[in-house]
Amino acid sequence: MNSAENTLGSIYISHRAIASIAYHSALSSYGIVGLADKNFAQSLSNVLVKDPIHGVEIAFNGLEANIDIFVIVEYGTRIKSVASSVSENVKYQVENTTGLSVDQVNVHVRGLRISNPD
Repeated sequence: MNSAENTLGSIYISHRAIASIAYHSALSSYGIVGLADKNFAQSLSNVLVKDPIHGVEIAFNGLEANIDIFVIVEYGTRIKSVASSVSENVKYQVENTTGLSVDQVNVHVRGLRISNPD
């Protein structure tokens, strides 16, 4: 948990809350079909227990957050443009919502998928 002090008391923000914000902002970005798991072991555990924030990892170095996002990009879009858009969108949403400083947003493209043509 990350915490902050103010005149009224303490504020505690859990890793899951930050990961949830990052998850939803990544899914709302253009060109993202879904999020993927970091590795095969996480993929197997996600089959058994559905985790609403899979594909997002949060780490803190001091007061700044480092976010890793594992995404699946829509086939036919520019991967570099989509990745930079996701990175900027996640950083903005996390900083705007929580007030925390985000040092890095690392976007890992795990695959390409053709979205639903309808």
